[in-house]
Amino acid sequence: MEKRIDLERRGLEPAAVKNLNLDNTRATQIEGLTEAYTSLYSLSMINVGLTSLKGLPKLSALERLELSDNRISNGLDILLGCPKLTHVNLSGNKIKDLDALEPLNFASNPVFFSFRTQQKNLDHLTHLDLFNNAIEGQDDIFRNKVFKMLPNLQYLDGIDIDNQEDEDSDLENGLDDEDDEDVEEGEGEGDDDDDEEDGEGEEEEDDGDKGPGLADIYGDNLDDDEDGADYDETADQDEEDDESGLDEEESEHSHGKRRKLDDGGDGTGTA
Repeated sequence: MEKRIDLERRGLEPAAVKNLNLDNTRATQIEGLTEAYTSLYSLSMINVGLTSLKGLPKLSALERLELSDNRISNGLDILLGCPKLTHVNLSGNKIKDLDALEPLNFASNPVFFSFRTQQKNLDHLTHLDLFNNAIEGQDDIFRNKVFKMLPNLQYLDGIDIDNQEDEDSDLENGLDDEDDEDVEEGEGEGDDDDDEEDGEGEEEEDDGDKGPGLADIYGDNLDDDEDGADYDETADQDEEDDESGLDEEESEHSHGKRRKLDDGGDGTGTA
């Protein structure tokens, strides 16, 4: 538990720490917490495995104490060292009878009355949770006894003596929910930004994978056309040469015929 306390301090001096969350720290008693935590307002030790409150120092500024889901059955007189306590949660413990609560009110227990000069009563205790304890009957008789034992108590398990729910508790839960929603929205916005950036990156990559642009394609086609044009010009020249050869052959052939005719004509004339 001492290591967890040092971790939760986050580098602050004990006198500057206002909240300590020691939930799920495995220990049977409180260790490492001292009276030097003079500004400690809220202390949470849920599901720690505590069998008693031994080791809890006098904390003059402590107002909220979370002790649910432990194995505490008695020894609640130690809480008198925290006179400003307004909220104490002991739900899910091993408290078996109302006698375990009597140390919280000296006026109802003469055994502790002489000790009153050294410790103050829990005059500010207005909220107490005992849900899911061995004494848990939660009938009207039980509730009336608790309210009578602790006259300043306003809410037992979140309900007052007239069976009205604690509106402040609902408001606190609502604020917590709003904070959680704000955090989730902030994370969602960050995710959206990341998605947009990822989308832009993907688009850029897609652009890179599209291959050559139109200019390149058209350029290739133009080159092909030019090559084709060169090829056609050569072919045309060959065709012209061929045609010239044919004309020459025809001209020679015609000229030969004329010579023959001329020769024949001379022979005929000689005859």
